[in-house]
Amino acid sequence: MESNIFHLQYAIDTFYFLVCGALVMWMAAGFAMLESGLVRAKNTTEILTKNVALYAVSCTMYLICGYAIMYGGNIFLSGMGEVDTAAVLGDFAAREDGFEGGSIYSGASDFFFQVVFVATAMSIVSGAVAERMKLFVFLGFAVVMTGFIYPMEGAWTWGGASVFGMYTLGDLGFSDFAGSGIVHLAGATAALAGVILLGPRKGKYGPNGEIRAFPGANLPLATLGTFILWMGWFGFNGGSVLKLGDISSAHSVAMVFLNTNAAAAGGGIAALITARLMFGKADLTMLLNGALAGLVTITAEPSTPTALTATLFGALGGILVVFSIVTLDKLRLDDPVGAISVHGVCGILGLLLVPITNSDASFSGQIIGALTIFIWVFVASMIVWGILKAVVGIRVTEEEEYEGVDLSECGMEAYPEFVSSK
Repeated sequence: MESNIFHLQYAIDTFYFLVCGALVMWMAAGFAMLESGLVRAKNTTEILTKNVALYAVSCTMYLICGYAIMYGGNIFLSGMGEVDTAAVLGDFAAREDGFEGGSIYSGASDFFFQVVFVATAMSIVSGAVAERMKLFVFLGFAVVMTGFIYPMEGAWTWGGASVFGMYTLGDLGFSDFAGSGIVHLAGATAALAGVILLGPRKGKYGPNGEIRAFPGANLPLATLGTFILWMGWFGFNGGSVLKLGDISSAHSVAMVFLNTNAAAAGGGIAALITARLMFGKADLTMLLNGALAGLVTITAEPSTPTALTATLFGALGGILVVFSIVTLDKLRLDDPVGAISVHGVCGILGLLLVPITNSDASFSGQIIGALTIFIWVFVASMIVWGILKAVVGIRVTEEEEYEGVDLSECGMEAYPEFVSSK
């Protein structure tokens, strides 16, 4: 009887991992739709190409070396092989935490769930450097980001390894349930480094400090992308419970889903009201980014807050993201989709809110963890971006940017029957 129970839990937890991983994979579609909706029409094909290609590069690099750096064990060379049922059941039965506390699932499902996270981190970079970066330079950076930079900081956080042999973040009281810092802050930090070296789009900022709006070409598409991301986030946060096959875990999953949704709603409402007060209009793009900001904020700890607390946390993210987007524009950091504000600034906020509801985390541990992620990713990214800039250049020519990178990088337009870039 006990053996049958273990078999059932293995099946349930493995299947749950795979379904949640598929939901997170679907976030790639959300990023593609959001970014293609927020860039100008003449850059649509290139941004879509980047999103599909970066997903493929991320999956391949994490398979070749990323997972081994982060957790150990090279899946690319050894594979998972046949499962040793007796060994798995014997190991699980011997655990002191027992049926209610242990996790039991296929190692292949764990890899699949982890690989879609690294693709999410890389997707964040795509939108921030849109409309003026060379396509293959971006993909070259993606190779290093997903194969080395992200796995290294992932090893120090979720992997439990010490940071350059100096300290272990977990021992300092650092906690990041589903990746506000590990995934979102990391992606935004790499994007920030790229934006600094890349410079703003031509004409974005005037000589007298004025900021010119470059409206997105397809706001219905951006809205659809936001809803896809919202849906995918249930897998992102829910899957991070790591199991489903017992009472306490099933309840935890339900709470994570509830709080994830509540935070997104709170972020959207707060951003909409903030934009109305600041600009006198209901700004759709701020509403969309507000919902995403709420999702990023709650990602650091969606399991311990009450639904009301999660809503308030999301609202804080929604308010903060509006001010952050405005501030970055004043600093002449050109981020066409607001990725640095949504994923970076609100990622930090999410980390700092964790100790309020999770007594196992400390504010000092969260700050040290955030600084560790930021410094490592920023310095490593600046080096890689800098090398690429010195060797091949990272920006298209002024003429190519004017005509649109669809033509120069992909040789086709997304809307040839409706838009002429000349």
